[in-house]
Amino acid sequence: MEHILIADIQDDLGNSVANELDSAIFVHCDVRIEEDVENVVNIAVSKFDKLDIMFNNAGISDEITTIVDHKKSDFEKVISTNVVGPFLGTKHVARVMIPTRKGCIINTASVAGINAGVAPHGYTCSKHALVGLMKNTAVELGQYGIRVNDISPYIVATPLTKKILNIDESNIDKLYSNLKGIHLVPNDVAEAALLGK
Repeated sequence: MEHILIADIQDDLGNSVANELDSAIFVHCDVRIEEDVENVVNIAVSKFDKLDIMFNNAGISDEITTIVDHKKSDFEKVISTNVVGPFLGTKHVARVMIPTRKGCIINTASVAGINAGVAPHGYTCSKHALVGLMKNTAVELGQYGIRVNDISPYIVATPLTKKILNIDESNIDKLYSNLKGIHLVPNDVAEAALLGK
Protein backbone atom coordinates (compact mmCIF):
# COMPACT_ATOMS: atom_id res chain seq x y z
CA MET A 1 0.00 0.00 0.00
CA GLU A 2 1.24 3.49 -0.84
CA HIS A 3 1.24 6.10 1.89
CA ILE A 4 1.28 9.85 1.37
CA LEU A 5 2.47 12.60 3.65
CA ILE A 6 1.29 16.08 2.66
CA ALA A 7 3.36 18.95 4.04
CA ASP A 8 2.24 22.56 3.65
CA ILE A 9 1.62 25.84 5.46
CA GLN A 10 -2.09 25.72 4.55
CA ASP A 11 -3.30 23.58 7.44
CA ASP A 12 -7.02 23.50 6.63
CA LEU A 13 -6.48 22.67 2.97
CA GLY A 14 -3.74 20.13 3.75
CA ASN A 15 -5.89 18.31 6.30
CA SER A 16 -8.85 18.36 3.92
CA VAL A 17 -6.85 16.76 1.10
CA ALA A 18 -5.32 14.19 3.47
CA ASN A 19 -8.80 13.22 4.68
CA GLU A 20 -9.96 12.64 1.10
CA LEU A 21 -7.12 10.19 0.38
CA ASP A 22 -6.56 6.69 1.61
CA SER A 23 -3.57 6.32 3.91
CA ALA A 24 -2.53 9.99 3.89
CA ILE A 25 -1.50 12.30 6.70
CA PHE A 26 -0.86 16.03 6.87
CA VAL A 27 2.02 17.76 8.66
CA HIS A 28 2.42 21.52 8.92
CA CYS A 29 5.65 22.59 7.22
CA ASP A 30 7.17 25.87 6.12
CA VAL A 31 9.81 24.78 3.59
CA ARG A 32 11.94 27.80 4.52
CA ILE A 33 12.42 26.46 8.06
CA GLU A 34 14.93 23.62 8.29
CA GLU A 35 13.44 22.15 11.47
CA ASP A 36 10.03 21.89 9.77
CA VAL A 37 11.48 20.05 6.77
CA GLU A 38 13.57 17.74 8.95
CA ASN A 39 10.47 17.00 11.05
CA VAL A 40 8.45 16.04 7.95
CA VAL A 41 11.10 13.55 6.84
CA ASN A 42 11.38 12.11 10.36
CA ILE A 43 7.61 11.69 10.66
CA ALA A 44 7.38 9.98 7.26
CA VAL A 45 10.07 7.48 8.20
CA SER A 46 8.65 6.83 11.67
CA LYS A 47 5.07 6.35 10.38
CA PHE A 48 5.81 4.48 7.16
CA ASP A 49 9.29 2.95 7.83
CA LYS A 50 10.73 4.53 4.66
CA LEU A 51 10.50 7.43 2.26
CA ASP A 52 10.67 6.51 -1.42
CA ILE A 53 9.65 9.75 -3.16
CA MET A 54 10.05 13.40 -2.26
CA PHE A 55 8.14 15.92 -4.36
CA ASN A 56 9.42 19.45 -3.68
CA ASN A 57 6.47 21.36 -5.08
CA ALA A 58 6.11 24.46 -2.87
CA GLY A 59 6.56 27.67 -4.78
CA ILE A 60 5.69 31.35 -4.83
CA SER A 61 6.31 34.25 -7.17
CA ASP A 62 7.05 37.91 -6.92
CA GLU A 63 5.12 40.60 -8.76
CA ILE A 64 6.05 41.55 -12.30
CA THR A 65 8.07 44.75 -11.99
CA THR A 66 11.16 46.40 -13.37
CA ILE A 67 14.53 45.56 -11.82
CA VAL A 68 14.78 49.17 -10.63
CA ASP A 69 11.49 48.94 -8.72
CA HIS A 70 11.96 45.38 -7.47
CA LYS A 71 12.04 45.05 -3.66
CA LYS A 72 14.92 43.08 -2.16
CA SER A 73 12.59 41.58 0.46
CA ASP A 74 10.24 40.20 -2.24
CA PHE A 75 13.18 38.75 -4.17
CA GLU A 76 14.61 37.07 -1.04
CA LYS A 77 11.23 35.58 -0.06
CA VAL A 78 10.90 33.91 -3.48
CA ILE A 79 14.48 32.58 -3.38
CA SER A 80 13.94 31.27 0.15
CA THR A 81 10.78 29.36 -0.78
CA ASN A 82 11.66 28.21 -4.31
CA VAL A 83 15.35 27.35 -3.84
CA VAL A 84 16.08 26.96 -0.14
CA GLY A 85 12.91 24.87 0.31
CA PRO A 86 13.88 22.23 -2.29
CA PHE A 87 17.47 22.34 -1.03
CA LEU A 88 16.29 21.48 2.49
CA GLY A 89 13.88 18.82 1.20
CA THR A 90 16.63 17.22 -0.85
CA LYS A 91 19.14 17.42 2.00
CA HIS A 92 16.91 15.76 4.57
CA VAL A 93 15.42 13.11 2.32
CA ALA A 94 18.88 12.19 1.01
CA ARG A 95 20.02 11.25 4.52
CA VAL A 96 17.31 8.57 4.67
CA MET A 97 17.53 7.48 1.02
CA ILE A 98 21.32 7.05 0.86
CA PRO A 99 21.40 4.09 3.30
CA THR A 100 18.62 2.30 1.34
CA ARG A 101 20.39 3.08 -1.96
CA LYS A 102 17.18 4.03 -3.73
CA GLY A 103 14.68 6.82 -4.03
CA CYS A 104 13.31 9.56 -6.24
CA ILE A 105 13.40 13.31 -5.66
CA ILE A 106 11.25 15.49 -7.92
CA ASN A 107 11.27 19.30 -7.97
CA THR A 108 8.81 21.59 -9.68
CA ALA A 109 10.92 23.91 -11.78
CA SER A 110 9.54 25.89 -14.72
CA VAL A 111 10.09 26.95 -18.28
CA ALA A 112 11.38 30.09 -16.51
CA GLY A 113 14.34 27.99 -15.39
CA ILE A 114 15.38 27.60 -19.02
CA ASN A 115 14.09 30.76 -20.71
CA ALA A 116 14.04 34.39 -19.67
CA GLY A 117 11.40 37.07 -19.99
CA VAL A 118 8.38 34.89 -19.17
CA ALA A 119 8.18 35.53 -15.41
CA PRO A 120 9.22 38.02 -12.71
CA HIS A 121 12.88 38.38 -11.72
CA GLY A 122 12.85 36.45 -8.45
CA TYR A 123 10.82 33.59 -9.88
CA THR A 124 13.06 33.30 -12.96
CA CYS A 125 16.24 33.36 -10.87
CA SER A 126 14.83 30.79 -8.43
CA LYS A 127 13.87 28.35 -11.17
CA HIS A 128 17.29 28.69 -12.86
CA ALA A 129 18.87 27.92 -9.48
CA LEU A 130 16.54 24.96 -8.95
CA VAL A 131 17.64 23.44 -12.26
CA GLY A 132 21.25 23.80 -11.08
CA LEU A 133 20.44 22.18 -7.74
CA MET A 134 18.75 19.28 -9.52
CA LYS A 135 21.73 18.72 -11.83
CA ASN A 136 24.25 18.85 -9.00
CA THR A 137 22.32 16.56 -6.67
CA ALA A 138 21.52 14.14 -9.51
CA VAL A 139 25.26 13.70 -10.06
CA GLU A 140 25.99 13.34 -6.34
CA LEU A 141 23.09 11.06 -5.41
CA GLY A 142 23.03 8.95 -8.56
CA GLN A 143 25.82 6.78 -7.16
CA TYR A 144 23.37 5.69 -4.44
CA GLY A 145 20.61 4.80 -6.88
CA ILE A 146 18.68 7.99 -6.11
CA ARG A 147 17.13 9.79 -9.08
CA VAL A 148 16.73 13.57 -8.99
CA ASN A 149 14.59 15.27 -11.64
CA ASP A 150 12.77 18.51 -12.33
CA ILE A 151 9.41 19.00 -13.95
CA SER A 152 9.60 22.21 -15.97
CA PRO A 153 6.09 23.06 -17.14
CA TYR A 154 5.09 25.95 -19.31
CA ILE A 155 2.53 28.37 -17.86
CA VAL A 156 0.02 26.44 -15.72
CA ALA A 157 -3.40 27.92 -14.91
CA THR A 158 -2.97 28.00 -11.13
CA PRO A 159 -4.39 30.67 -8.81
CA LEU A 160 -0.84 32.03 -8.45
CA THR A 161 -0.32 32.35 -12.21
CA LYS A 162 -3.74 33.89 -12.73
CA LYS A 163 -3.04 36.47 -10.02
CA ILE A 164 0.38 37.44 -11.36
CA LEU A 165 -0.83 37.69 -14.95
CA ASN A 166 -4.21 39.24 -13.97
CA ILE A 167 -6.17 36.47 -15.67
CA ASP A 168 -9.52 34.92 -14.71
CA GLU A 169 -11.87 32.50 -16.46
CA SER A 170 -13.15 35.27 -18.75
CA ASN A 171 -9.74 35.92 -20.29
CA ILE A 172 -7.93 32.62 -19.70
CA ASP A 173 -7.19 32.44 -23.42
CA LYS A 174 -4.52 35.07 -22.74
CA LEU A 175 -2.53 32.27 -21.11
CA TYR A 176 -0.35 31.45 -24.04
CA SER A 177 0.91 27.94 -24.46
CA ASN A 178 3.37 26.10 -26.61
CA LEU A 179 0.86 23.24 -26.90
CA LYS A 180 -1.34 24.69 -29.66
CA GLY A 181 -4.26 26.01 -27.65
CA ILE A 182 -4.03 23.62 -24.72
CA HIS A 183 -3.87 25.30 -21.33
CA LEU A 184 -1.96 23.33 -18.73
CA VAL A 185 -3.71 22.66 -15.41
CA PRO A 186 -2.25 21.48 -12.08
CA ASN A 187 -3.27 17.86 -12.81
CA ASP A 188 -0.92 17.88 -15.81
CA VAL A 189 2.01 18.56 -13.46
CA ALA A 190 0.78 15.90 -11.03
CA GLU A 191 0.61 13.34 -13.82
CA ALA A 192 4.17 14.24 -14.89
CA ALA A 193 5.31 13.67 -11.31
CA LEU A 194 3.63 10.27 -11.22
CA LEU A 195 5.39 9.30 -14.45
CA GLY A 196 8.70 10.44 -12.98
CA LYS A 197 8.47 8.29 -9.89
